[in-house]
Amino acid sequence: MEKKFFDVFPKLLIDGELKDYVEEAKVTRVTSNPSKTRLRVYLNSRQWIHKKNIYALERSIREQFFPGLPMEIKIIEDFQLSRQYTPENFWEVYRDSLLLELKEYSAVLYNLLIQGKLEFEGQESLRITLPDTVISRERGEELERILDKVFCERCHFALQISVEYVQAKESRARINSEQKIQEEARHLQETADAAREQAAMEEVKGSTKETKEKQAPGKTRENGKKQQTQNKSFRGRQSRPGIRRSANPDVIYGRDFEEDAAVTIDSIAGEMGDVVIRGKILSVDSREIRNEKTILMFNVTDFTDTITVKMFLPNAQVAEAAEQIKKGAFVKIKGVTIVDKFDHELTIGSVIGIKKIPDFTTSRVDTSPVKRVELHCHTKMSDMDGVSEVKDLVKRAHDWGHKAIAITDHGVAQAFPDANHYIETLDKYDPFKVIYGVEGYLVDDLTDVAVNEKGQSLDGTYVVFDLETTGFSPIRDKIIEIGAVKVENGKITDKFSTFVNPGVPIPFEITRLTSITDQMVMDSPGIETVLPQFLEFVGDAVLVAHNASF
Repeated sequence: MEKKFFDVFPKLLIDGELKDYVEEAKVTRVTSNPSKTRLRVYLNSRQWIHKKNIYALERSIREQFFPGLPMEIKIIEDFQLSRQYTPENFWEVYRDSLLLELKEYSAVLYNLLIQGKLEFEGQESLRITLPDTVISRERGEELERILDKVFCERCHFALQISVEYVQAKESRARINSEQKIQEEARHLQETADAAREQAAMEEVKGSTKETKEKQAPGKTRENGKKQQTQNKSFRGRQSRPGIRRSANPDVIYGRDFEEDAAVTIDSIAGEMGDVVIRGKILSVDSREIRNEKTILMFNVTDFTDTITVKMFLPNAQVAEAAEQIKKGAFVKIKGVTIVDKFDHELTIGSVIGIKKIPDFTTSRVDTSPVKRVELHCHTKMSDMDGVSEVKDLVKRAHDWGHKAIAITDHGVAQAFPDANHYIETLDKYDPFKVIYGVEGYLVDDLTDVAVNEKGQSLDGTYVVFDLETTGFSPIRDKIIEIGAVKVENGKITDKFSTFVNPGVPIPFEITRLTSITDQMVMDSPGIETVLPQFLEFVGDAVLVAHNASF
């Protein structure tokens, strides 16, 4: 179960930008290895976080909670970015963060990425062009894997990544050196050829026929063995099995396995070899990769913890696997625990077998003889606080035998209709009640509304408007909201309010300042549509800017 970061680390002292970044982030898991020398914190955030901040957060946790102890803290990020982000514009803002991460991991890969060229083709593919050197050939595939992990797993882009190699530009000194080596090699080859020719002339010519006759049967046997090998290879290709390799109908992938006792996921702290777990599949994701293969990833929980399972399947087997490996299914899995060297993520790979199992969960009940009445309950209508649907809360209280529940959202009453709709579904003699309340706000009505006035008349017609933007530059940044009221003879006669889709992600600092997120503007019209509508609203009125960003 995920919790807010400061619910997990309530006594952690951090401030400034770092605190703002993690304040709304969620911790989905915390694990440690058996020797208690490494702590993994799985962090989920709707805003990408620079690696320098991640490193600072790791240092703060280590220094404040484990001073003097050999404890390594690893934070594994998972970013739930808005649709405003594309792989290309994300790379523009995240490039420095990834370079810092690579520099810490491997200087070779860091330099490869610096030398390489990244080309995005829409939102579907990324081609990395590297110089054709020995180092690039040896480490290029690893760089491709890391970029796939960052873009596709950490940020959830559906991106196919490939590496191409181009002839590297060589210096004149290196060219001269290679030419000298080639000349020396040519001279040695000529000397060796002359020696072999001299030896051949000294051989007895009559032995040639006898040698050929002796070699012929051997060649026949060799050719026969080669043909048998080819036939076996062909038969293997013709009869390649599907994803099930067991007659047991409960097996949905791989082989059957005898282990009945499954370990709890929260007890898996590192590379333990083969393990058997059971759980419910929470989510499934698949992505086509190279060589006509697909990586199938799914999260499994046994309600003590959650772990990711990764399978590499031929494309032809994906449809068959997807029929059984789907969200909500209960499975038992045997596989190998793996810790990724790049980001230290713990997963289960090299899956040996997957079996269907029945639902082993039980519903929570309230066994108290004296039932409580919750008098302070927030629904998702409480901005930045509640997350639950009111009908789910009311139903749970009713099912547990409670007599009533109070809804007390922050300054709103929008949850009341849905709560009443649920009450209407109950028997008319059912005593259960909803207590309708609200957390109100006090406003000082003695404060002056207008300040620095200069005796201007409030008669006439004017429009007071306010803008919110993606930043403070009138050249580079874009409008994300326009709000305005039309005043005639001192009275508001009309209003205009709309979000504007800027076509680019809203920076975290602006979201923190305005509370406007990408999700709020994504389905809104662009400025080319909104601006004519706003000018028509203004008409001949005088424009008065109020707290405009520029």
